[in-house]
Amino acid sequence: MKNIPHAVAVIGGGPAGLMAAEVLIHGGVRVEVYDAMPSVGRKFLRAGKGGLNITHVEPLDLFLSRYGARRAQIKPLLDSFGPGALREWVHGLGIATFAGSSGRVFPADMKAAPLLRAWLHRLREAGVNFHMRHRWRGWNENGALRFDTAQGEVVVRADAVVLALGGGSWARLGSDGAWVPLLAQRGIAVAPLRPANCGFDVGWSAHFSEKFAGQPLKSVSVSFTDAAGHSHTRRGDVMVTASGVEGGPIYALSAMLRDEIEARGEAVLYLDLAPGKDLSRVIAEVCHPRGSRSMSSHLQSRANIRGVQSGLLRELLPRTDFDHPERLAAAIKSLPLRLIAARPRDEAISSAGGVAFEALDEHLMVRSMPGVFCAGEMLDWEAPTGGYLLTACFSSGRHAGRGVVDWLEGAHPS
Repeated sequence: MKNIPHAVAVIGGGPAGLMAAEVLIHGGVRVEVYDAMPSVGRKFLRAGKGGLNITHVEPLDLFLSRYGARRAQIKPLLDSFGPGALREWVHGLGIATFAGSSGRVFPADMKAAPLLRAWLHRLREAGVNFHMRHRWRGWNENGALRFDTAQGEVVVRADAVVLALGGGSWARLGSDGAWVPLLAQRGIAVAPLRPANCGFDVGWSAHFSEKFAGQPLKSVSVSFTDAAGHSHTRRGDVMVTASGVEGGPIYALSAMLRDEIEARGEAVLYLDLAPGKDLSRVIAEVCHPRGSRSMSSHLQSRANIRGVQSGLLRELLPRTDFDHPERLAAAIKSLPLRLIAARPRDEAISSAGGVAFEALDEHLMVRSMPGVFCAGEMLDWEAPTGGYLLTACFSSGRHAGRGVVDWLEGAHPS
């Protein structure tokens, strides 16, 4: 009698789900991928709009530090499929990569679409089946999977399930966090979803917001001191928004800033508007006699403070500070910026929170629901941009897929 292969449902067609599907299909399993959107990988494609940052070439120990409190849980995933292995995997799709001066790794053409096309072609050729516009609604009383479709509810039975439903940011692309109550109903511990890699509200005046929203503070240094007294500094471009600030340096500090606001109601960071000059030099420039020139013209010619930088000083400093050159110079080097709220989760690049690792075994299987595995951003971890998000999504999907194959083969107990 011919053996009928096990059928596994992968719910979610992002990087984690597709990687799980690849491992499963090569493990001799019949794979059915379900996604609520009309096509898979929508957030992945959106992330690649400005250049797809796949991973990073920094030493693994430093790489692992980017996952903060969840370093211990992420380490086993990266030990089996880390940054180097991910890059080789991309090469196996026929996509060349390069590492930029910052250490970030990109496809040679910087685009996500060719990689996704090549990957989907390979998955379909291997036998993976895709079911679009299938929104998962949990389980019925018999343990079968429920999906809403245009034709009505569809019920699916599977020998195992990989949930790779994403986090709670960019709902329009499929990551809406609608799965949270479905798992909570089953008693699975889920940490609340919160914005990560996000912007923050400052509460600008109407005048400043109307004049400067959308303008970048170029090459500034951003510093924040955490509750333990440790100082954290990032340098880059900070974008002024209608309500506050966003951009690379802000995203890199966003987890600490968000937590500080939740604990204390606000977070204060400091902007160095002239990071290439020390304080004594800025003081000398500002104190230089300005004659009949306006203060704005003086700051522009002597300290290269102009446009949005000048406007920011006017917005945040008392008028009297402009009559005291040393105070003004000190503000140029360390301008306090009070953040009052993180931007909404749906605007964030990613989300924190999700399925608690404590609810999962070492194979990413839900302890209370044998045969149900979780992967990707729906797990309770977070990381800054720079390739860390995608790397952990890929590696967790691969780990969960391997876990399913082993579980179906009886290699680990339920």
